[in-house]
Amino acid sequence: MSGETGYLILENGDKYEGKLFGCEKESVGELVFTTGMCGYIETLTDPSYYGQIVVMTFPLIGNYGDVPDYEGKPALFGYVVREKCDYPSNFRCGGTLGDFLKSHGIPGICGVDTRSITETVREYGTMNAVITKNRDFDVSELRKYRVKNAVASVTCGEKTVSEPTPEMKYNVALIDYGAKGNIIRELNARGCRVTVFPADTAAETILRGGFDGLMLSNGPGDPAENGREIAELGKLVGKLPVFGICLGHQLMALATGARTGKLKYGHRGANQPVTDTATGRTYITTQNHGYEVIADSVKAGAVSFVNANDGSCEGVDYPEMRAFSVQFHPEACAGPRDTEFLFDRFIRMMKEDI
Repeated sequence: MSGETGYLILENGDKYEGKLFGCEKESVGELVFTTGMCGYIETLTDPSYYGQIVVMTFPLIGNYGDVPDYEGKPALFGYVVREKCDYPSNFRCGGTLGDFLKSHGIPGICGVDTRSITETVREYGTMNAVITKNRDFDVSELRKYRVKNAVASVTCGEKTVSEPTPEMKYNVALIDYGAKGNIIRELNARGCRVTVFPADTAAETILRGGFDGLMLSNGPGDPAENGREIAELGKLVGKLPVFGICLGHQLMALATGARTGKLKYGHRGANQPVTDTATGRTYITTQNHGYEVIADSVKAGAVSFVNANDGSCEGVDYPEMRAFSVQFHPEACAGPRDTEFLFDRFIRMMKEDI
């Protein structure tokens, strides 16, 4: 399939001709764009992209090939780039971008005008699309597509334990809604044994585990669809220190009575500015989400961070519940380490609680 003529067809009828690469299959998904200038492997292996076709705004992708910096199992439904590099150069390189996509069953298309695609999504909002060889694909079929069962599709199948790098100081439970690997590594590096639980784990199971703190991971999809997970989380908040990231942030807000809503085209990239409401300091963050916590609906806590571009909620503190959450990714090394202090805050919270 590599090198064959193919098409990226949008829900509104826009059609982009390019060259197909990666896995030989047709794929429908929610079309989104990310503005990261580097870290394409981290993007490809972020479970939060489940059900989506990802457009890279940076024009050249694949120049260091397939390197082992995986965040999780690839879950995206398609990959769109302006120019792909077929001759990568890196001492860790294990293959080309096309090899990587093919091995994980992901179709890709290159040679298309990614700037035009991005402008369309930015102007009209997130829409569905298909990567296909069929120039006459029926766009009415695209309008029927919805991302469903997202968390269930990416969460782990069973409980696992990750031991700390130094000696163990804290025992942390992590609910895996589609967790990125570096969340676990950041906790391990701070002396935390991390027990990873599937998303549908009952609250009682965690409460019986004798954990010092609870970590809520990132993940894909509409947060409001996770009714069971929200109900179980409501039984946990206030019982032990909690730190939520991305989807975990949204689910904690829903569990405490707030509301969420869909953004026009979301925040995706490694250059998203976020302002601390207490200090006025602005941080550069990595983000990947299409939904937001509605700031005016937050009653149980207080908004702690806001997006410097659109003013949307980027964090909530729940001091009476010994909990806090952020919409962005402090483990993702944007800035490059502007917000990793949030993991230290979680550690202090557990230390004070013991």
